[in-house]
Amino acid sequence: MSNAPAEEIPAEEIDLTEANEVIDKYLKLPGNLMPVLQGIQDAYGYVPKPTIDLVAERLNVYPSQIYGVLTFYAQFHLKPRGRFIIRVCVGTACHVQGAERITETFFGRLGIGHAETTPDLRYTFEKVACLGACGMAPLAMVNDDTFGKMTVQKVDEIIETYNARPMK
Repeated sequence: MSNAPAEEIPAEEIDLTEANEVIDKYLKLPGNLMPVLQGIQDAYGYVPKPTIDLVAERLNVYPSQIYGVLTFYAQFHLKPRGRFIIRVCVGTACHVQGAERITETFFGRLGIGHAETTPDLRYTFEKVACLGACGMAPLAMVNDDTFGKMTVQKVDEIIETYNARPMK
C-alpha cells in the first residue's frame, strides 16, 4: 500500500449541458455507465468532478461506483489534459535504443514529468510500456502522429512543430 497522499480532484464550475446531453442519449440503455463516462470524456477531454455527481444522481448509482470505474480503466482521466498528448515508448526495444534520453529531453524542454500537463494545457506527457512498433525504436507519438528512430534533435523539432499549431 502506498503512503502517498491521495490526489485531490480539483473542484470546478463547468457547464453541464453537454454532460446532460450525453446522459440523455444513453439514459435508457442497460449498462449505460461506461458509454456515459466515455461520452463525457469525449465532450470535456476528461471527466470533471461535477459531472460525476450529475451522473450519480441521474443514473442512480453511488459516486464511489463511478470512481471505481474511472480509476480502474486507464482510458479515463480526472484532470484536464493537454491538447497534444506526447507518448514515448519505454518498452525493451525503445529502452535499449535510448528512450530514457528522449524522455528526459522532453521533460527538460516541456518542464513537466510523466503524466503531467503543461499549465497552458498544450501538452501532456506520458511514458508508455509499448506502442507496438519496435522496429522504429525509439518511438514517440503526438496524438496520432508517429515519430520513429527518435533523437534528441527530433524532440526539439516536434516541440517546435506543435508549438506552431493552434490550440483549438
